[in-house]
Amino acid sequence: MGFLSFRGGVHPPHFKEATTRLKVEKAKEPAVVTIPLQQHIGAPCEPIVNVGDQVKVGQKIGETSAFVSTPVHSSVSGTVKQIARMLTPTGEAVCIVIESDGLNTVHENVIPKGDISNLSGKEILSIIKEAGIVGMGGAAFPTHVKLSPPPEKKIEEIILNGAECEPYLTADHRLMLENPDDIIYGLKAMMKVLNVTKAYIGIEDNKPDAIESMKKAVEKETGIQIVGLHTKYPQGAEKQLIYACTKKEVPSGGLPMDVGVVVNNVGTAAAIANAIKTGMPLIERIATITGKGIKEPKNLLIKVGTSFKEIIEQCDGYNGNPGKVIMGGPMMGLAQYTDEIPAIKGTSGILVLTQEEARLPEPKPCIRCGKCVEICPAFIQPLYISAYALQNMHETAEKYNALDCIECGSCSFICPSKRPLLQSIRVSKREIIAKKRKTK
Repeated sequence: MGFLSFRGGVHPPHFKEATTRLKVEKAKEPAVVTIPLQQHIGAPCEPIVNVGDQVKVGQKIGETSAFVSTPVHSSVSGTVKQIARMLTPTGEAVCIVIESDGLNTVHENVIPKGDISNLSGKEILSIIKEAGIVGMGGAAFPTHVKLSPPPEKKIEEIILNGAECEPYLTADHRLMLENPDDIIYGLKAMMKVLNVTKAYIGIEDNKPDAIESMKKAVEKETGIQIVGLHTKYPQGAEKQLIYACTKKEVPSGGLPMDVGVVVNNVGTAAAIANAIKTGMPLIERIATITGKGIKEPKNLLIKVGTSFKEIIEQCDGYNGNPGKVIMGGPMMGLAQYTDEIPAIKGTSGILVLTQEEARLPEPKPCIRCGKCVEICPAFIQPLYISAYALQNMHETAEKYNALDCIECGSCSFICPSKRPLLQSIRVSKREIIAKKRKTK
């Protein structure tokens, strides 16, 4: 197999050794869950239950009429104790606090939906939407929206992201080893929704066992190709993955559908399979709990709404005083200032760094070495965009294509002066987007 790639990118240490060979364990049942009504890109949900109500596993508890949104379901059976704005890993949101009765009584609506051979594409799309499925790679974009391109956008191919290029994380790796058939089933369901006959599954070459596992799973399938990718960050980013697999280049400001491609994560495909086969909506996911700040790193199947603190305790707790707790990986993850927050649909991992690891170096003046430009997978000039951002010159930053930044963090990683390039570009992007919305 020849391994494919893209221009640019960096090679951070993998740090996957602690969990890559550990099978997924089912986490202990939480006594209380705190379920945010916004765990996705788009409009937040409104609660459709009240304090004091009895709810069951898989029951819808949050709903919205907005297209770019997705419903939220209970991960336990029990009593609704509180509905209030609370802190979540992505900011404040209205949350529903449920005290578990320990019975895990499944809601009556959670029943198998049939087989994809007997379901129409429209029916499958409805199942995906009602199950609250979002992108499991961390972005949490509603999957039914991705699978509903405008009529003028002809989709020709689907790509599943199995690269898992983010350091430390091994959740997707274990999924491909332990449950490859569900990944293929979910992929075939998406192919039927979009009426395409060609699909790729991209996997980095540092996971040869996953490549073999997925190859075996597609032996009898037609139109599905396993693509080996060079191990490089950010190999799993949409535009970079599309280029590596198809040599199609998404234009500046464009979307994958502009080149006839839809990209999803292998975890998303498995969640779709589970929703069709069992009727269970997205109420749990695999997450990697790891880092030198964790005593016993693990890959855990966790229920949405379980607190970070409780999850970490199931890994024998902290190894000394933690320096930083991150949801996700070190490159694109979100740092948290407390562990009293709930796991959400996008919690691909919980990384705990030691105090020494978390200590940031003092940034020095830019030496114009050009390394950030050389490795930028989005073909932009981070040093200039960052400089304009720091001067609040966001209009100029936009002219330098700041919105094309995929926020991978490669520029900050490679910078010899340790400039906070990503952080300043991210601020500028938010300002540019906010101004555009205000103008509209």
